[in-house]
Amino acid sequence: MAAKSIAELDLQGRRVFIRVDFDVPLTPAGGVSDATCIRESLPTINYAIECGARVVLAAHLGRPKGRARSELSLLPVAAYLAETLGRDVVLTDEPAGDGAKKVVYDLRDGGVAMLENLYFSPGEEANDETLARALASYTDVYINEAFRVAHRAHASNAGMVKHVASKGAGLHMEREVKMLGKLVGEVERPFVAVVGGIKVSERMGLLESLLGRADAVCLGGAMANTFLRAKGVEMGRSLFDSSKLPIVRAFLARAESSGVQVILPHDLVVAEDAMAETGTVVSTAGVPADRAVLDIGPESAADMGTALSHARTIFWNGPMGAFEAPPFAAGTLALAKAVASVRGCATVVAGADTAAAVGRAGVAGSITHISTGGDAALEFVEGKKLPGLAALES
Repeated sequence: MAAKSIAELDLQGRRVFIRVDFDVPLTPAGGVSDATCIRESLPTINYAIECGARVVLAAHLGRPKGRARSELSLLPVAAYLAETLGRDVVLTDEPAGDGAKKVVYDLRDGGVAMLENLYFSPGEEANDETLARALASYTDVYINEAFRVAHRAHASNAGMVKHVASKGAGLHMEREVKMLGKLVGEVERPFVAVVGGIKVSERMGLLESLLGRADAVCLGGAMANTFLRAKGVEMGRSLFDSSKLPIVRAFLARAESSGVQVILPHDLVVAEDAMAETGTVVSTAGVPADRAVLDIGPESAADMGTALSHARTIFWNGPMGAFEAPPFAAGTLALAKAVASVRGCATVVAGADTAAAVGRAGVAGSITHISTGGDAALEFVEGKKLPGLAALES
């Protein structure tokens, strides 16, 4: 990444605007139920504080659609952060305006303020120039630490950045770019990708980008159902996208001509639906008309594990089935253990469901990098230019 690191910038006594990712789930009582995203930003926030910066944090929460909603206030996030940091975190009563400006300008060295939910302003998602200039006026140094929204051109991560002379990436943002960057350009081979999930439409861009880069692609989840149907397999009541069959057939032809091995399941776990207490393993030739595919079978998981065992680079996005239901989790958990067991290999996992899978399998500590980037991570791997990164490099 051509952008500077926060470690390269002078922060002492300066107002440092840090765009963080604090879009966290809340409990019914209004507390933070999962602080993963907050914890990921702590090294950058603490670094700025230790440097004597006047820290201004900015984030969004939920989808308030441009209007203030008390249930989506960042107040519980500010309270959690204050307790974690052991210091006051002053929350403004608006994302921008005279009140917010006064809070920011009253900060002293080492002080921390948090702007109220950026999405309370319709100008944030619209990348409004007036809001961008207002936010830029609050800072001497701009830091982007919110990789998960880097694919969006918003006022806080794109529009305002051109009005700030000193800018750079936070420590977590740097790591995301560094590790995901191992999947583009000169990849250490063999490079094996595992792609699952539900919708073919959401993954075709990623799959197309892997042609010519990956040596093999293992497919699972409902997305694999569409590929199997494209090859003439009867899928019973399984979820698949009939509108994408021509696209899938064309992709398979290009993969063959490019020398990319596409590994599809050859045994499957079927049941009446995801609420069933158990499933039955069948071959792809034996999917009953009244059953749906909900997981890959044990032989398919083993074959994919064999392909992974020879890899030097692995990228995994998307579960192999309805893994949230215990009867249909075996395929996903087997893949998680297979990915984690490969030695001397760079392993990158992306997506909330996939991250949850490696956690459930108890192998998160053996994965090189677990990205929380979501769609931003996929677009990065596809080779797309992310507005939040481009703004830092300009």
